[in-house]
Amino acid sequence: MCWPRWGVTSVTLSKLSARNAKRQAKDYLVYFVTVVMAAALLYSFNALTFSQEINTLSEGMKMLPAMIALATVVVVCVFGWLVAYATKFMLLRRGRELGTYLLIGLENKQVARLFFFENLAVGGCALALGAALGGLLYQAFRAMALALFKLPYRFSFGFSLPALGLTVVCFSLIYLFALRRSRRYIRKAKIHDLIYSDRLNEGVVIQTGKKRRWIFGVSIVLGVAGTFLIMVRNLTIATAGAGCLILFLFGFFLSFASGVPAFFDKRPARKYKGQNLLVFRSLTAKLATMGVLMATISMIFTATIISEGSGLVFRGLFEGRAAEDACFDLYLGVGDGRDPAFYLDYIHENIPVEQSLEYQVYLSGGHTVRDYIESRTVYYYFNFIQEPVLRWSDYAALRAIAGYRTVELKEGQYLFHCMTYLEEVLRDYREPLTLGDVTLQPGGVYTEHLSQSGGTVNGRGYILVVPDEAVEGLEVHHWAYAAKTVQPVTRAQFYDLWDINERTSSGISSNAITTRAQEEADVASQTALFVFPLYYLALSLAMTAATILTIQQLSESERYKRQFFLLQKLGMNRREMAKALRTQFAIYYALPAVPPVLIGAPFILHLASLPEPGVMVGASSPWLIVLSALAVFFLVYAVYIVLAYTSLKRNVLPEQGSGGQ
Repeated sequence: MCWPRWGVTSVTLSKLSARNAKRQAKDYLVYFVTVVMAAALLYSFNALTFSQEINTLSEGMKMLPAMIALATVVVVCVFGWLVAYATKFMLLRRGRELGTYLLIGLENKQVARLFFFENLAVGGCALALGAALGGLLYQAFRAMALALFKLPYRFSFGFSLPALGLTVVCFSLIYLFALRRSRRYIRKAKIHDLIYSDRLNEGVVIQTGKKRRWIFGVSIVLGVAGTFLIMVRNLTIATAGAGCLILFLFGFFLSFASGVPAFFDKRPARKYKGQNLLVFRSLTAKLATMGVLMATISMIFTATIISEGSGLVFRGLFEGRAAEDACFDLYLGVGDGRDPAFYLDYIHENIPVEQSLEYQVYLSGGHTVRDYIESRTVYYYFNFIQEPVLRWSDYAALRAIAGYRTVELKEGQYLFHCMTYLEEVLRDYREPLTLGDVTLQPGGVYTEHLSQSGGTVNGRGYILVVPDEAVEGLEVHHWAYAAKTVQPVTRAQFYDLWDINERTSSGISSNAITTRAQEEADVASQTALFVFPLYYLALSLAMTAATILTIQQLSESERYKRQFFLLQKLGMNRREMAKALRTQFAIYYALPAVPPVLIGAPFILHLASLPEPGVMVGASSPWLIVLSALAVFFLVYAVYIVLAYTSLKRNVLPEQGSGGQ
């Protein structure tokens, strides 16, 4: 029975829109949850942008809104692509239903309005839920930011109206853009176009086997070349490398997806072995029409892994450099024979000190140790062409100020204190040290942080610790002061000391002024500025790509169900069907993830190896950073894989004992 056109009221359309919106949210639950998370991420980071509490934690945090705004522009584009793709995909999948509405009497504009409002309802619900979840997520980010600055966290739930307004604007742009295109398509579509829209596919781009093999080979060469080129420290060459990688991904997936059947046709023994025929016939039927999409998703995964790895590299770089300079509450190094009295007068008047030491760093007159180090490892020296030397009594006092355990200097020996990357090299050093009439043998090697990464500090990477009498007659390189203060040195006091340095120095000054509080604040603000936006971007990219993959897979539920029902009738048992489904599922999700790992892992490893030695150590060592970045990526990816597999297995496999063998 056809509805007369005049009988379709707005009330009827509203009810139909509401019903379809509920069904759509249920059928595409993974998509709906991702959109909720997208709204939550947008709101939480917008709230960070507008938070006065966060922006006033440090001078460097004033740049946080700009950094998050840049990341948000990219994230909005990424989520916009997700919504546009999902909307178009749902439109094509529901074309038969929408075409039926036209058959029973609805006009194109009414069907377009119906589709528009039901998707708008889904987006509105997702926005409301996402804003509520975003409030909690903001509290988590707020707690992280306060923890970076070692400040107490107190829960204070509340909405930021500017953040909510900006999130609504972003979401509105995303949805209105996607739905406008769909509405325009429906208004112009014919009944035939809608009813048969679910049969539209990307199509097999590369038809001939010869061309397929040629493109596959060229794409592999481009992939290897691009991976090496993006590591070159030249913007033009690195950009060319990125272009090679894009061509590699598209060439690889367009030729690989359509080339699997040809591979098995030439190897019939493998084709009919076990469940290979079932697995690869079903898989290639889908992949052959998804080459461009797979390449795009793989490209997004590559950007995800690189963003995560870069965030960890920056974090390790900031912490590694600061750790060496933050070993004392206050450190001053004054060279060129300048009078340190101005600094000391200010400290005595303004900074309460619990324990302090004034001392000199000397030069040995030789460079045997430095030559030995350079012959066995990469060494960056600065100012200290000769060996830097420290008196034993001063060294023992410095260890006490820094809170390190006491050590022993045996008679007739000297010690090494070095950065960790030189420890193994110096433990093998056996040459004696002659200073005037005193000859000393090498003793122990110690590696605690001792401010050894500058000019007027305690050596550049290493220093020789000798008995007090051995420094008689040695040249003084610079005067130094280290203190343990009653309270952390404030930002204002730190800047006052730098003002004194500017007034008492002429031209370029190599004087060193560091405070533990300022170094820790710099690390916290730099981490918030660079690491937070990179992980915000990485999480958004991973969620988007994984959601599209999952939507594509779950959309095949009915086809899989018919396929396994037929196989059950032919005698295949449930265990064999489950194994075939797992194999097919694993290959489907592994394909777009393998190239990003092969590209991203070497790039991150190279990036983590660029800073000077002694910085990227411990938990920030290059290999641990690579493993951590991959672990975070696959943790997020695994959530989608498990959800999709659980849903697909429940929907397509026959119940245990429901017939068959």
